[in-house]
Order: sequence, then C-alpha cells, then structure tokens
Amino acid sequence: MTKAVEFYFDVGSPAAYLAWTQLPKIVQEAHCEIEYRPMLLGGVFQATGNRSPMEVPAKGQYLQDDLQRFARRYGVPFRHNPHFPINTLALMRMVLGLQLREPARMVPFVDAVLRAIWVEGRNMNDPAVVSAVLQQAGFEPEHMLALAGDPAIKDDLKAATQEAVARGVFGAPTFFVGGEMFWGQDRLDFVKEALQ
Repeated sequence: MTKAVEFYFDVGSPAAYLAWTQLPKIVQEAHCEIEYRPMLLGGVFQATGNRSPMEVPAKGQYLQDDLQRFARRYGVPFRHNPHFPINTLALMRMVLGLQLREPARMVPFVDAVLRAIWVEGRNMNDPAVVSAVLQQAGFEPEHMLALAGDPAIKDDLKAATQEAVARGVFGAPTFFVGGEMFWGQDRLDFVKEALQ
C-alpha cells in the first residue's frame, strides 16, 4: 500500500496556501500520494472553540511577518489579502463538489482560487470577482454555483468537516500520516520525516 499524507485544508487559510505549494514536491520525493480533505475552517473553529490567530492583534501581525518569511524560504509569491477574512463556504462546496464529481478539475480549481486570494489579493467575498476568477481559470461560473448550491454537496461538506473535528482537527492546514496528526504548514518537516 502506497503511503499517503491526508491534507485537511480550506482556501481561506494562508498557511494552507503555503502548504499547498510545498506538498507536491514532498510527496514526489517520498514516492507517496496526497489525499485531499477539503473542510470548512469556519465550521471547525465553531465546533472546537478555536479562532483565527489574525483575530489576536499582536499574534496576527507576527503571523503575517512569519508567513512572508516562509513564502521567501519556499520561493513562492504571497501577500496578505486586504479583504481577509474570506467567507469560503461556497468556495469549499465547489472544491468538494469537484473532488466528488469531476476529480481531475479539483486541483486546477484550488490553484486558481488560492492564487486569486493569496497572490493577487482579490476580493473573493464579492460574487462578481469570484465569477471573473472562475471564468479566467476556465470554469463555468453558473455550473460552479449550481455545484455549491447542491443540497448533497452541502451535506457532504458538513460531514467532511465533522469528520475532521472528530479526528482532532482544530485548524488548517492539518496533515495525517498514518495515525499521526501534524498541524500547520510550519510542521511540513515532520510530515516529510513521517513519510520516509
């Protein structure tokens, strides 16, 4: 059986964006796979009593600086989104909907959304902006909105989020290798070791 890293993420997390940029190389070197686990971070926070570190002013400022340091280390573009926080409910329904129904399109979709939020600083709280970003990336906005509005997909995202919480997830990104959990993109070294 091929070893895998389970990757719990939400596109509204800057740390999940940074992890997203690094995981493919890590799993390629370890001859492993990524099992993507989309979840709703807001739902996780609600269920666990956690909250965004950005809500704590001193911690939020430190984290912004730290994320910049990691982006430089990784050699990837990053800027804090001026419209943060982004309500990712519809976006994460789209991610999960694609994963379940058009799996080959999920990674390109997440790439486009992460780039829009964490590189271009687009306001993904604005439906017109979301529509433009989707179209630019080759996704039909009406189709994606229908996916986000599908009651089955809504239920699936709730279930995926509840499953994450049941496994001990309290933030994003969270990784599992075997039974071992790692939280935060700054724990990717431990993920790498666990995969070897």
